[in-house]
Amino acid sequence: MANGNAKETTLHQKILSDIESRIVSGEWQPGFRLPFEVDLAEQYQCSRMTVNKVMTQLAKSGLIERHRKAGSFVSQPRAQSAVLEIHDIETEVKSLGLPYAYALVQRSERQASAEDRRLMDINEATRLVKLLCVHYAGKKPFCVEERRINASAVPEVSDADFATTPPGQWLLRQVPWSTAEHRIQAVGASAEVARSLGVTKGSACLVVERRTWSNLRPITWVRFTYPGDRHTLVARFTPNT
Repeated sequence: MANGNAKETTLHQKILSDIESRIVSGEWQPGFRLPFEVDLAEQYQCSRMTVNKVMTQLAKSGLIERHRKAGSFVSQPRAQSAVLEIHDIETEVKSLGLPYAYALVQRSERQASAEDRRLMDINEATRLVKLLCVHYAGKKPFCVEERRINASAVPEVSDADFATTPPGQWLLRQVPWSTAEHRIQAVGASAEVARSLGVTKGSACLVVERRTWSNLRPITWVRFTYPGDRHTLVARFTPNT
């Protein structure tokens, strides 16, 4: 049974990779109708359920659109209001002319909880490494980092030493990301975050949440919380033409 599951997982990743590469390379243009699930299952000699899971992931990532009876089509590209880079916090701090420091506060490894599954779109069998870190600019806390890393997708994380190396830097070197999503909001500091940032509970903070994927596999979810009076978020973009 275990060998069967491993085979299905390997086929799942192969189909994902094959279809994604055809779309990203432009071989399958926007509007192109993908082969039907039954035909893909026959082509890859796998169950239709495996193909259906692949198509569901592709639809969630925005690469395809599924239409009942008509089939699945490569999505039309959607304009974004702004594009934010995945930046290195150490570089950001040093650009201010301040010395950078980092501290790992907590680390644990466990099975994905209901909240983890909601945040990262993963299943209950997924193992995660959960981290709490504080980044400093000079003597003042710059931001609090709360991060979950998919250990099932990045097994090396179980042995990674984050005592001196920030997880963001480690991930950028370890795993090439293909897709990222940002969510930005203003919040009041919780008691725990307030202690870490050296501010009063309820103080205005800027929160940036990010999810990243590599070849459609969820890699990490991270929340950066910055003191509202010490951080400005800037996005550079160009007008639609």
